[in-house]
Amino acid sequence: MLIQLDPGKRSAAAPFDAVPAGRLAQVKNILLTTSGKGGVGKSTVAVNLASALAQRDLAVGLLDADVYGPSVPRMLGLQDERMRWNDDDKIIPAENFGLKVMSVGMTTPDADTPLAWRSSVAVSALIQLCDDVDWGALDVLIIDMPPGTGDVQLTMMQELCVAGAVVVTTPQTVATDDVRRALRMLKEMNVPVAGVVENMSGFVAPDTGTVHHPFGQGGGRTLAEDYAVPFLGEIALDPDIGALADDGRPVAAMGHPAQRAMFDQIAEALLSRGTIVLDNDEGVSP
Repeated sequence: MLIQLDPGKRSAAAPFDAVPAGRLAQVKNILLTTSGKGGVGKSTVAVNLASALAQRDLAVGLLDADVYGPSVPRMLGLQDERMRWNDDDKIIPAENFGLKVMSVGMTTPDADTPLAWRSSVAVSALIQLCDDVDWGALDVLIIDMPPGTGDVQLTMMQELCVAGAVVVTTPQTVATDDVRRALRMLKEMNVPVAGVVENMSGFVAPDTGTVHHPFGQGGGRTLAEDYAVPFLGEIALDPDIGALADDGRPVAAMGHPAQRAMFDQIAEALLSRGTIVLDNDEGVSP
């Protein structure tokens, strides 16, 4: 089943080889969260990083580009939102937790409707979500990329002025093998790599305080060293992160201080290292 994003008032989005210049011109910084692999918690990092940046009084948008597994709406309590259009024939992004959010998941009639799209259709849909959403002026737009190294990734890298890519992995070798391919693709495409985040890095037993490493230890840091990119930090394997996500509440906004600090550390690294560049004349500062 194909979901038509266009309400019938315009032709379909331009193919990605004929896109207009100045795409997302009102966005100061575009960040990609990517991994090359599914199941590493990339969307969790994207949602909570966006939330951490929004709590610094930045104008932040989040585009869920994972067209085949759009999980961002549920993680932000927006799973019942559907597409709306303003008088200028622009898509109105949903909003929650100080974020402007758009996802292909908001286009389907039912939550379990499969998006059986060929890659060319998926690419056109994402181009439309870049061009036709009324994002307004943003300090940061985070794009949550799908797994893999295919057409969607190529298009986003070629057609957008990307400030940096945040690469997400888990510590285990099975994950880092795939993430290495994504890192190499980023470098070959001359996309700045903001750094590596190691998710599910360790579990603290609540009864003893002992740290366990069910997925191994140090894989993300080794990956960053091997490719000479920054290591941005570790995210613990914490059941509260998943529970709050299921409940539509990002832990970076609703968790206890230690949980929030994990994501705030990554936000601070992106600001302090100059990946995210702000115009301080407008009174916005990290």
